[in-house]
Amino acid sequence: MFNQKGKIFVMLSLLTVFSLFVSGSVMAQTKFLSIATGGTSGTYYPIGGAIAKVLNENIENVNASAQSTGASVTNSRLIYNQEVELAILQNDIASYAVNGQNQFEGNTVKNMTGITALYPEVIQIVVRADAGIEKISDLKGKKVAVGAPGSGAEANASQILNFFGLSYDDIEEDYLSFGEAASRLKDRQIDAAFLTAGIPTAAVMDVAATQKISLLNFSKADIKALNGKYPYLTGVTVPAGTYNGLDKDVTTVALKAILVADSDLSEELVYNITKAIFENRDTLINAHDRAKDIKLENAKDGMTVKLHPGAEKYFNEVE
Repeated sequence: MFNQKGKIFVMLSLLTVFSLFVSGSVMAQTKFLSIATGGTSGTYYPIGGAIAKVLNENIENVNASAQSTGASVTNSRLIYNQEVELAILQNDIASYAVNGQNQFEGNTVKNMTGITALYPEVIQIVVRADAGIEKISDLKGKKVAVGAPGSGAEANASQILNFFGLSYDDIEEDYLSFGEAASRLKDRQIDAAFLTAGIPTAAVMDVAATQKISLLNFSKADIKALNGKYPYLTGVTVPAGTYNGLDKDVTTVALKAILVADSDLSEELVYNITKAIFENRDTLINAHDRAKDIKLENAKDGMTVKLHPGAEKYFNEVE
């Protein structure tokens, strides 16, 4: 027969086993979601962080977190490899990914599905006011940040340079994130930077606070021709006053940022994700002004991949 100490030992052992079982059951029920975003100085990261907050606060047994990445191209590959469940990326890159074009030739991303369009992403060519750059052709021979490797910004930089008859052979290209580009601009180590992001962009605001900058302007003819070659690029105006010292409107081109999901996520989960986003817009807007563009009436605008059944179910209910 057990003595008193033996009985206590057995009881403690049973309690330990029970607590581990319960803990394991809770862990098994919790769905962990990684949201691939972009650099911390861009727009993807704060929007992704706000989406994670909304999901954590409104969907039971979900643990979501935003992950800083190299942005659009990288995010497509993270979805392809099922290393993340959700991702924010440019709609042009998403289209290339699901159709196996350009950077994705031979590596079609077949498991990418759409949740919602988010906001316009403006292609901004930021130049130091004292660099003597007034038009695209003036970038020749200059030190130019073309975006982080694997980013949509870098893909756009290459497209626009090529459209105007330039290539990386004509400039001193530097593959920098938004934050790195801002730092180099402030230190006058580069002359210009390509950034594709929602406006106002934190990195650009940072530079404009310390020195005079300008954004390169596209003519109506340029925009029409660019749209003809790259249908995702549409004309957009950056209003005067968006950045310190920007005293007149600038016309440039923009794409759409979209939120995508791994197609293996359940219909119920993606339905709840979509519902949480649209029923908690205030939380998103508090994180970044660009979230004001996340609206039900715009949810499918610029969506270049097939909607996930869960998102489609939600939109069908509210339409």
